[in-house]
Amino acid sequence: MHQDIADMGPVDYLIVEFPGSRMTGEGLPLLVDLVDRGIIRVLDLAFVRKGTDGSVEALELRNTGDEVDLTVFEGASSGLLDQGDLEDACATLEAGNSAAVLVYENLWAAPLARALRRGGAELVASGRIPMDSLVASLDAAEAAAPAGGSVVAR
Repeated sequence: MHQDIADMGPVDYLIVEFPGSRMTGEGLPLLVDLVDRGIIRVLDLAFVRKGTDGSVEALELRNTGDEVDLTVFEGASSGLLDQGDLEDACATLEAGNSAAVLVYENLWAAPLARALRRGGAELVASGRIPMDSLVASLDAAEAAAPAGGSVVAR
């Protein structure tokens, strides 16, 4: 990764758990589409398995299973993820399961991030709202809204 950090968009990560280490690849075309359309850039993609004894094993892309062809992401390694990161990711997994650890740049936000940096602004926090919390909040707001009102802006 030789891009100037000041030009980058926000960088996020995802840990996706595969119960029983079963990877179907159903979401893979959508991930490839996000990359192809320039919405995100994959910086790192790693796969790990948590043994029944709690041990952590890094998996090679070609050894993740026969159902999924991940060769499109071979070489997606910026060096941001290290063994400690993979062990931390496995701490969230149930024993016997595998996970994909994805680190990606939000290319769609890079122009905004550059403009904010030029103006001296700094991103000081970010986060995600868990889906269960989002649904509960929307349900509560909808119950409190007048009849026919909408709580979601369009």
